[in-house]
Amino acid sequence: MITLKDYDGPVKPDWCPACGNFAQLSAIKNVLVEMNIEPKDVAVVSGIGCSSNLPEFIKSYGFHGLHGRLLPVASAIKWANPKLTVIGYGGDGDGFFEGTQHFFHTAKRNIDITYVVSDNQIFGLTTGQASPTSEIGFISKSTPDGNIERPINPLTFALAAGATFVARGFSGDPKHLHDLIKAGIQHKGFSFIDVFSPCVTFNKTNTYDYFRKRVYKYESPDRENFADAYRACEEWGDKIPIGIFYQVKRDTYEENDPVYRKGPLVDMPYRGILEEDLEEFY
Repeated sequence: MITLKDYDGPVKPDWCPACGNFAQLSAIKNVLVEMNIEPKDVAVVSGIGCSSNLPEFIKSYGFHGLHGRLLPVASAIKWANPKLTVIGYGGDGDGFFEGTQHFFHTAKRNIDITYVVSDNQIFGLTTGQASPTSEIGFISKSTPDGNIERPINPLTFALAAGATFVARGFSGDPKHLHDLIKAGIQHKGFSFIDVFSPCVTFNKTNTYDYFRKRVYKYESPDRENFADAYRACEEWGDKIPIGIFYQVKRDTYEENDPVYRKGPLVDMPYRGILEEDLEEFY
């Protein structure tokens, strides 16, 4: 049986005390244990940011990529070895600024990976600039007179791109978050989970108290209804829904790729690299 100790990473988390990332790390590890998935069968890929240090804190295959580029790496890993449970993990700055194009195309292709975003509505690693999800009027180092840009809605963006699983969680409700991540990993296709993750050091607006007063658990009467999901994802203000908004079955990219008719790359015979293969680079 797999235990939590099996997933203890080589480095202890160094996030600020009470950072929302702790709850997400705990939820991911607990879900993998509950699903009895061995560390050797897991790959965690991250970008750049406070949250993106997570691969160092969990014992599995890990890849710390470039800013906003985690999803192409995660996709390549899944294509090469579909037997792996592939989890992409990053922040709102990483995913919705530098990584927006990759986010869109990975969702459109419906690649069978789970993408968890630690959304603290600020750039935390660089000490407090407005991020793509910062609200209008948000005061930060980069917006001392208040943010004038309309924030991106990651959920409706994911829906429009073609994601087949769209959900939102809150680090202040770890049990609910655990259930969302488990459902996302179990889903066959691109699973997107946006997580409200308060930055206790640099964001004094979107705090745990801020979200506890507003979030409520959304229960969809029909998760395959795109219009209902879109309307629910648009709700914002005094009431903010969390939960699974949309889930539908659709062929994955891997299932329709002609290369896979011969089987996944990991099962192909190794031919080796010959000198003539490299001649053009000399």
